[in-house]
Amino acid sequence: MSKKLYIAATGQNCGKTTMSVSLMHLARKKYSKVGFIKPIGPKIEMFGDRMVDMDAVLMAKAYGLEEDIHLMSPVALHKNFTKDFLAGKIRQEELELSVVSAVRELEKKYDFLIIEGAGHAGVGSIIGLNNARVAHLLEAPVVIVAGSGIGSVVDSLRLNMALFEKEKADVRLAVINKVRYDKRNQIIDLVRLAFADSGLKITGGFNYSPILANPTLGHISRLFGLPLRAKPKERSRIIHDIQLGAASSQRVVDSLLEDTLVVVTGSRDELLVTISSLYHIPEYQEKIAGLIITGRNPVSEISQKIVEDSGIPYIRILETTADVYTALSEDVAKITVEDVEKLNWIKDHAEKEIDFDAIDSIL
Repeated sequence: MSKKLYIAATGQNCGKTTMSVSLMHLARKKYSKVGFIKPIGPKIEMFGDRMVDMDAVLMAKAYGLEEDIHLMSPVALHKNFTKDFLAGKIRQEELELSVVSAVRELEKKYDFLIIEGAGHAGVGSIIGLNNARVAHLLEAPVVIVAGSGIGSVVDSLRLNMALFEKEKADVRLAVINKVRYDKRNQIIDLVRLAFADSGLKITGGFNYSPILANPTLGHISRLFGLPLRAKPKERSRIIHDIQLGAASSQRVVDSLLEDTLVVVTGSRDELLVTISSLYHIPEYQEKIAGLIITGRNPVSEISQKIVEDSGIPYIRILETTADVYTALSEDVAKITVEDVEKLNWIKDHAEKEIDFDAIDSIL
């Protein structure tokens, strides 16, 4: 029987998947066989001819677990899943059996099994399988990941803990994630004081980093569902600044920061030519990550040729510059296997910032 760990969170974007990736990396240094499962998958994609959760795909590809993909996402919530469930076409008992059976199979194969939940404790309630209930069904000790802060973290942990306690799930540790480096010890100590009478252990996760928070060129391509004209290695380049190409060409150039994505309408020939020409210069290649060329008006033939000959990564999109900028501003980048730079960063910093022995000891 393997050790197993259920990774939950107080909400979206707390860094739960990042924690799963880091724990997989660290566990493989201690255990010879480490597996992964995402029992309830609300965000699906195709893996061959199979619908599976995108985090299961990430872990399968990143850690060579493709042969287990049929077990790693037993309940994938396709578009009409909840409607079919409420209409009685899908039974809760069947879903529970699928989840439990998949975990039991993986337990036979692995020494250490990482079970990743979906969102906050209540996600999945509509099908009778919220995170708290799944953790109880699987008899898996729970580590709950929370965002940074003090009051907001304590509030969200208390709120989520109520459902875990109701479902009799065994929550043993809370990880305070995305912590400001200069306030790390202070924040963790204060949250520990808030839970001193509860028996819940508190530890720190990753320090906040824009590397994880910001999107890659590949992510932006997937966000809009449009091709990125770039070399394969450029897909994982991380965007640290987005600039609207609305000012004069000189002003746009003067405002470039490191890893800037320039969003510019296709009628701005002089700016397209300027940015593309500067991309040949190493100093500016560090600043210019790529272009998003917007609008329905066609780019002039000569400008298009200069853009393509420069080798600058670009995406052509027919939406307006304002619509594109709004979409980019509201988006939250999820890690995929193409985000090589982010995955390498996670593995490297996990060894410095995550105390795996402390987590392992609670099991």
